[in-house]
Amino acid sequence: MVSTVFEQGFSLESLSKASGLKKRFLFTFLALFVYRIGTYVPLPGLDPAIIEELANRHIVGGGILGMFNMFSGGALSRMTIFALNLMPYISSSIIIQLFTMISPTLEALKKEGEIGRKKINQYTRYLTIFVASFQAYGISLYLMSTQGSPVVIGGLFPVISVPSLVCGTLFLVWLGEQITSRGVGNGSSLLIFSGIVANMPASISNIFELGRTGAISVFSVVAIFAIAIFVIVFVVFMERAQRRVNISYPQRQALIAQGKSMDVSHLPLKINSAGVIPPIFAYSLLSLPLMLANFIKDSDNEFLSSFVLFFSRGGLLFSFILIALIMFFSFFYTAVVFNPTETADNLKKAGGFIPGVRPGQATADYLDYILTRLTTVGALYMAFVCILPDIVNAKFGVHFIFGGTGILIVVGVTIDTITQVYTHILSHQYRGVLKKSEKRRKL
Repeated sequence: MVSTVFEQGFSLESLSKASGLKKRFLFTFLALFVYRIGTYVPLPGLDPAIIEELANRHIVGGGILGMFNMFSGGALSRMTIFALNLMPYISSSIIIQLFTMISPTLEALKKEGEIGRKKINQYTRYLTIFVASFQAYGISLYLMSTQGSPVVIGGLFPVISVPSLVCGTLFLVWLGEQITSRGVGNGSSLLIFSGIVANMPASISNIFELGRTGAISVFSVVAIFAIAIFVIVFVVFMERAQRRVNISYPQRQALIAQGKSMDVSHLPLKINSAGVIPPIFAYSLLSLPLMLANFIKDSDNEFLSSFVLFFSRGGLLFSFILIALIMFFSFFYTAVVFNPTETADNLKKAGGFIPGVRPGQATADYLDYILTRLTTVGALYMAFVCILPDIVNAKFGVHFIFGGTGILIVVGVTIDTITQVYTHILSHQYRGVLKKSEKRRKL
């Protein structure tokens, strides 16, 4: 069953009356404006002309680094203080969540509520510093050792660049938390969202320019935009799709028998329970062998050259491994966020049951059966969306931004942000009703 973005609509009038929401919007826009400025603040000690040349050669135009550059809003290609963006924080968050399943200490902290959540967040920040430092040092070594190095200050560059990149990532983590608490929510996601959206006008303009100059046919331009519209609609549909498992409670059944209407309770199970984490983690793992090969690559070594070419994005081996990793992480992360046995026990304690299924282990098996089928469909859907840019690039020779992890993030964040706005408006309306009722009581 597919739910709509809103069960009820809201008008622009109700939006204009929510004064608190206006302040949240203003704070969010200012924070995103600060973020966009930071993506143009270059690291000290680099030659901008050489950096642009390296970016055009290795980053711009797709590939693994091209995808990371898209997430950073172009900061990686410009080698700015926000070049790492939030990727170290996202990787650290995923690692901590995975370790929560293994470590009894972290699992106990997770069950402690708000206090435990704060401690886990602190551990995530510590791990973020380590991951960001490692990546920043790797970038520094690469820039210093590459042919025609852009570094103009010699061996002093890592001393300056590593703290700058790490502080840039930590600042974005803090800025994301401020947007979450004082803005419209989804702070970290909105930062990545703004970076992806910032690249879209240039990509669209590039497609029109290729069509104007005759590099691609008019039919190809129309086909590319038709595919883009289809992908957006398809992703919205799949992200909102869910299977609703009916739940019955004896007390409610008694009220229904007495002729009193009751809303039917249900347990919503999304097709894509894992979100965009499987593609992000899959791309992160796939980038490691290429990065190592680039570090040790020798122009005279035919094996390494063939390895890099065969393992590059768009290749058969890359696509096959990408699909396999997305499938694996979809099932793995779904198992992390949803425990059928725990859900069945909670239903049993609350007196609820699934019609036609016995409480306890039978309910857990039934939920696991449904979830396995849903996760299979969700994983295949994500794999299709992620390899679509490579298919379009192979067919039309155009870097397709309306696909892959980027479009999954854009659609998901848009839906979540609109839901957050709707929640704030409802909260404002409820507070208004309560104030009116209090005034009537005083009168």
